[in-house]
Amino acid sequence: MFLEFFESKGHLAMKSFSLVPHNDNSLLLINSGMAPLKPYFTGQEIPPRKRVTTCQKCIRTGDIENVGKTARHGTFFEMLGNFSFGDYFKNEAIHWSWEFLTEVVGLDADRLYPSVYLEDDEAFDIWNKDIGIEPERIFRFGKEDNFWEHGAGPCGPCSEIYYDRGEKYGCGKPDCTVGCECDRYMEVWNNVFTQFENDGHGHYEELQQKNIDTGMGLERLAVVVQDVDSIFDVDTIKALLNRVADLAHTEYKKDSDVDVSLRLITDHVRSCTFMISDGIMPSNEGRGYVLRRLLRRAARHGRLLGIEGKFLADLSATVIDLSKDGYPELEEKKAMILKVLTQEEDKFNKTIDQGLAILRELEESMKKGKETVLSGEEAFKLYDTYGFPLDLTLEILSEKGFGVDEEGFKSAMQKQRETARNARKTTNYMGADVTVYQSVDPSLTTEFVGYDKLVCDSVITALTSETEVVEALTDGEAGTLITAETVFYATMGGQQGDVGSIISDSGEFQVEDTINLLGGKVGHVGKMVKGMFQTGDKITLKVCEKNRQNTGKNHSATHLLQKALRTVLGEHVEQAGSFVDGDRLRFDFTHFSSLSEDEINKVETLVNEKIKEALPVKTEIMSLDEAKKSGAMALFGEKYGDSVRVVKMGDFSTELCGGTHVSNTGVVGSFKILSEAGIAAGVRRIEALTGDGLMRYYEETERELHEAAKAAKTTPSSLTSKIESLLEEIKMLHSENEKLKSRLAKDSLGNVTEQIQEIDGIKVLATKVMDVDMNGLRNLGDQLKDKLGESVIVIASVQGEKVNLMAAVTEVAQKKGAHAGNLLKAIAALVGGGGGGRPNMAQAGGKDPSGVDQCLQKAVEVAAQQLS
Repeated sequence: MFLEFFESKGHLAMKSFSLVPHNDNSLLLINSGMAPLKPYFTGQEIPPRKRVTTCQKCIRTGDIENVGKTARHGTFFEMLGNFSFGDYFKNEAIHWSWEFLTEVVGLDADRLYPSVYLEDDEAFDIWNKDIGIEPERIFRFGKEDNFWEHGAGPCGPCSEIYYDRGEKYGCGKPDCTVGCECDRYMEVWNNVFTQFENDGHGHYEELQQKNIDTGMGLERLAVVVQDVDSIFDVDTIKALLNRVADLAHTEYKKDSDVDVSLRLITDHVRSCTFMISDGIMPSNEGRGYVLRRLLRRAARHGRLLGIEGKFLADLSATVIDLSKDGYPELEEKKAMILKVLTQEEDKFNKTIDQGLAILRELEESMKKGKETVLSGEEAFKLYDTYGFPLDLTLEILSEKGFGVDEEGFKSAMQKQRETARNARKTTNYMGADVTVYQSVDPSLTTEFVGYDKLVCDSVITALTSETEVVEALTDGEAGTLITAETVFYATMGGQQGDVGSIISDSGEFQVEDTINLLGGKVGHVGKMVKGMFQTGDKITLKVCEKNRQNTGKNHSATHLLQKALRTVLGEHVEQAGSFVDGDRLRFDFTHFSSLSEDEINKVETLVNEKIKEALPVKTEIMSLDEAKKSGAMALFGEKYGDSVRVVKMGDFSTELCGGTHVSNTGVVGSFKILSEAGIAAGVRRIEALTGDGLMRYYEETERELHEAAKAAKTTPSSLTSKIESLLEEIKMLHSENEKLKSRLAKDSLGNVTEQIQEIDGIKVLATKVMDVDMNGLRNLGDQLKDKLGESVIVIASVQGEKVNLMAAVTEVAQKKGAHAGNLLKAIAALVGGGGGGRPNMAQAGGKDPSGVDQCLQKAVEVAAQQLS
């Protein structure tokens, strides 16, 4: 209803953007309807129309700790918005908000109360004189409530609309009215009038282009229309909450503690499902960490409810069924979403058990130290390392009479936040890295005409040095060149940009990289190698044919590879990233275990079979719906327009792709997987070669083979047998060497008969040898035990500045009290070392040879004490 209403007012209805912000380092996740539209508000990009309307999926985690505790808070929501970029302003925005709420939705006008900024008389008069709201029903609020700004940049006053839900939702106080903290008056609409520029120091200037940014939470509107307690009672969300309750064998609104967990799981599973559908994977940093935290909170509350086994994937399937009509990507990525949730829940189950074990150890430590409070640092370590929430630590310890230093925990948390904040890049208002390209005229665009040709003529529309927009570049200067048309493919979708040259009668520019810039511009990055270029010059662009061809081979191979992986491993495989250039290809994909040698061989064989079949590679432009009906694979988390380019390779592979390819798969030549490894949780990476890169690899391998054969004094064909012969020879020499060392050790020992002492029928020998390693000492010990019978033997060997000690004790001697490990512990310090071992055999090392004699003397004394 909302989108159709604003379409009738001349707005372009755009699909929801991904939750992953593009070119915006200030946000981890899209948190409002206007966030993905920032470039249109700032003028950095030209909007597709001056009036736009959206229903944007959003995530906010600022008050995550309160989610579940009340029915007000949630992390996932859908934001309805209508936006004007320098077109209509306050008058239309206010009239249309009133028209939609009263005439389209049918809300009672007498229950609606607008608010305006204190100083905004213009908005007040529109509500009062035009709409007809009595002055006493229009509320004026200050900056904190009714003025939108975010540091430096565009800002302005707001006008909100509140709905009176009735006394049953109120606090009962006689002065209860709009602005009260109770649930009676609910804000359903917020008109933001962006009319000022804040310089960051509290100085405001009127904007030439005034904008409208309207936000209305879809869930909040549903609460009002359905007249229910909270967002968790709205029909669609309640259906999910009821499913959680079924799994937990409980009911909602019977037990307040149970309700907290039911609400939290319901909210978090919605967030996680949508985040994964946009390509976000669990990790320990950034948005991946937000996802992991939400997953683990939901999993833990499942345990608190007594839900048996894994349950997140089950609930996610319900989210997908409830939301797939509005967000078809959920159904498309269903297999992937469920697999990620299952794997991550498995990990958490192991992690939380680990955390409980650590907590038990900390309890024991506190008992021994007679402490009653767990340090904040330890509590934070449990939280940060093991995903163990503070409230669970508090709950478990309080049951046993312990407390937690919560202030210390907050301090450790703050320290981590400051470390993360200091690591962030310097950004502008947009949150993007500040670069020279933001000074380029936003109205400029570049048309790519290079799919079927490598040379074209065009005109230079802009030039930049590395620091500023310039009118000319001269010999030796580095910079970026922007043209009206280009045959150079700009880095996108994992394909590295083209290289080549741009020439004219007045100069030559070497293109080292080609990049996409905001607003549909293409930047040719490189260096002037001769002459000079000026803005407006007519030039000829020439792509390096060999590099383009080799890149095309590698890119086409990734399409064959993705299909082969899905065929061999299963439909859960999704592309999670790629890199292709003229030398090699890299393909990241979702899978949860390393590939076996057999699986790698099957994938490689299948790709090479399709290469030999010389399948035709055809491209076609069609609507996104047509492309999906044709079975085309979409890039994970990618945002597509209404028209898309489909690349089809025979009947084997069909994908949405804007990149360049070969004319048929036979051109690829051959395909070789070099490596397969994990790079993140649930993400694997294959590196491979085709074409010229593969030939260079084989040439290098052959060269190394000849070098190895030369070093082994044989031929490549005889290298294996030669290596086997050398290994056998090494084995024999090692055996002879060990025998020789044993003989030398025995000779070093000499005649020890006179050194033997007998204690209670046990022979005790403590003696010294020279230059015998630990292995040799053990052999000597075995020989002496055989020779002496029941005995305690201690041998010290001096090797340069190092001392080796070995003790051996026979079975009867052990029964009489002798213990090799304890014996060495008692004497090792005399040679500046330490060690220990079992009752029958022990070894130790030291750094002080001067203490050997004293050490051996002490050994006899200790042995005597043990045996007595």
